[in-house]
Amino acid sequence: MKFTIKKAQPKPIKKTTLNRFLRKRMIYYVLPNVFFNFIIAYASFNELGYTHFFAGTQCLAKLTLPMAIFLPVVLTIDILKRVTDAAEQEAIEFRVDEQLNLKRMMTRLSIMHGVVTGLSVFCMLLLAQFNLSKYYKLDGAAMAVVVGILAGGLSVVFTYLPVMRLKKYLYRPVQIVPADAE
Repeated sequence: MKFTIKKAQPKPIKKTTLNRFLRKRMIYYVLPNVFFNFIIAYASFNELGYTHFFAGTQCLAKLTLPMAIFLPVVLTIDILKRVTDAAEQEAIEFRVDEQLNLKRMMTRLSIMHGVVTGLSVFCMLLLAQFNLSKYYKLDGAAMAVVVGILAGGLSVVFTYLPVMRLKKYLYRPVQIVPADAE
């Protein structure tokens, strides 16, 4: 007896333009990321009076570094998959080049985005740590707001940035009009 696994068909997508599709997806990414990252950061600071960049049990690096690494990875993979699914269903005006190895591109881009964003956030935290006094204490509520804003900014950037790289492999299909159709 031979078992076959059926590939799950993606949910049908309404016909739209690429810009509208990306704007809608961006809203779906930004709102939950800002809300949940703010709530998680606010709840994780037990003593809202103060926090530090790297020291102690409630430091800012514990929240921002994992978010800065994993959020771009997940968003890059998700948006590339959704745009290519929309192109396959002819829901957007573009088609994807058949010679594109999508899984390889998603893997490379997501790893690159995660590493670069993680390193840049780590460098900013180090720079802020060295520029401020070692006795400087950060307000926990304000840092929760900063983490939420950072999550929203990353959501916007990594909705559009992967698609900009994918645009090299997108084309508009040519419609052939017969000469006797006039």
